[in-house]
Amino acid sequence: MKKALITGITGQDGSYLAELLLSKDYEVYGMRRRTSTPNFENVAHIQNDIHWLSGDMTDLASLIEAVRQSDPDEVYNLAAQSFVAASWPQPLATGQITALSVTNMLEAVRIAKPEARFYQASSSEMFGKVLETPQTETTPFYPRSPYGVAKVYGHWITVNYRESFDMFACSGILFNHESPRRGLEFVTRKVSDAVARIKLGLQQELRMGNLDSLRDWGFAGDYVKAMWLMLQQDQPDDYVISTGEMHSVRELLQIAFSHVGLNYEDYVVIDPQFVRPAEVDLLLGDCAKAKEKLGWRLEVGFEQLIHMMVDTDLERVKRQAAVEATASVVV
Repeated sequence: MKKALITGITGQDGSYLAELLLSKDYEVYGMRRRTSTPNFENVAHIQNDIHWLSGDMTDLASLIEAVRQSDPDEVYNLAAQSFVAASWPQPLATGQITALSVTNMLEAVRIAKPEARFYQASSSEMFGKVLETPQTETTPFYPRSPYGVAKVYGHWITVNYRESFDMFACSGILFNHESPRRGLEFVTRKVSDAVARIKLGLQQELRMGNLDSLRDWGFAGDYVKAMWLMLQQDQPDDYVISTGEMHSVRELLQIAFSHVGLNYEDYVVIDPQFVRPAEVDLLLGDCAKAKEKLGWRLEVGFEQLIHMMVDTDLERVKRQAAVEATASVVV
């Protein structure tokens, strides 16, 4: 039985990856930072199947201990401050958690289990002000946010450890990937949640920023399969994971609202506070290398993904409203 250690396991990607590895009979260890109110929402259905370890990405000693306790064959480093907009008001925290913590994790693996295979979650935000379209593994980086800058550091330090210490270390340059488990602050989930609330009469409008931004959006459940495939290869390498399709925020809104019989133009309000200080106008990935070398394939298309998210949020909001109505009657 293979053993895997996942940081950021309670997040969107971590939960889908844990499901995948458990389905392949892995022994899964999940590292989480101690908090007074832990959030297991994304992994509640598999919580008892995971071995839980405490650790902090800014504390090397705790990471070394986590690696020693889990003795992993594979390490998936998904933990990060992952919300781009938060990286401007919190640039130092983003640098510590999203950049330097990658070095901490690599050091922990190098010291405690150097033969373990390591996956680093890189990001299409590293391309930022894109220098060519579509973006490939060789496209130069031009990040446009503290988050993107931090991810560039994490990417290159992973390459450096691979070349300096002969570690099996890979980076997956993942383009935007979404799901019903995405945080409510991310634009796709912000939209799907708002559509559900507006449809049910619980919200009147949706405030948005730049509707003309273009992104390459895929399903997170498909993308974690690529992570696993990278660590099954004979040699470590870096891969772009994307759909090769580009859609605007406006198109996202149109698909989401029309799915419940509404016109987005009746509800969307442009709010300057949601416009980035430095905008990334478009991102479009070329995943030919991943398809050829990993045999990776997409299963969920963009429209199917948005419908999935809207349907899930509709059911969730209905349940919440029913519980709140019952509670008010009892009181």
